[in-house]
Amino acid sequence: MNIIKDIQAPGFWKKFALIAIPFFVVLVIISLIMSNAKAFFSFDFGVISELNFSEGKWKQFFAIKIVISVLYGFIVALKKRK
Repeated sequence: MNIIKDIQAPGFWKKFALIAIPFFVVLVIISLIMSNAKAFFSFDFGVISELNFSEGKWKQFFAIKIVISVLYGFIVALKKRK
């Protein structure tokens, strides 16, 4: 039941957002660099867009990162409350 009390605390969701949002941005950037390093460093964003975001690929690309970011933010925010 402590988790429910921690979630209802006034600063929990602010702390969660301050952890999860930057983590999501960094995760997306690192993922793009790792999967398309050559295109990324040559600033060929058309290739990156074609490989990762066209034909509905963006849904899976972002869904995985959102889930990971939410879980990470939730766990870290809970640990920092104690």
